[in-house]
Amino acid sequence: MDHEATQELTTASAAAGGRTQVSDEVIEKIAVAAASSVPGVAEMGGDVARFFNAVLDRVGLDQVGDARRGCSAHVTGDAAVVNLVLVIQAGQTVPEITGQVRARVTEAVEAYGLRVDEVNIRVDDVAMGAATAPTA
Repeated sequence: MDHEATQELTTASAAAGGRTQVSDEVIEKIAVAAASSVPGVAEMGGDVARFFNAVLDRVGLDQVGDARRGCSAHVTGDAAVVNLVLVIQAGQTVPEITGQVRARVTEAVEAYGLRVDEVNIRVDDVAMGAATAPTA
């Protein structure tokens, strides 16, 4: 296993002994699923990632790379830092959407026993199709 990509998750009770490791990729998948579930998040990933995903869609590989697209995470000990790149729907309020994303990602990752130190979000684009009215 690549030590840089996988860090040790320390636990308070080690009845059987041993150690548990959670890879960065696991946290990335959890975070992408949580962020994508927030209404107002149109897509994940920056321009280049979305371009390559569109090409993959055209050649029939539409699920390749989707699980972690738009996310990087780093696990150190029992804590995680998550970085997300989002496209939001037109008409949405950026602080509202990013606040919901932070809350949902934090809740999802912490459900797996890790502490979330940061959820950094970059809004890369606005999806202009099918705009929804901002919520108050």
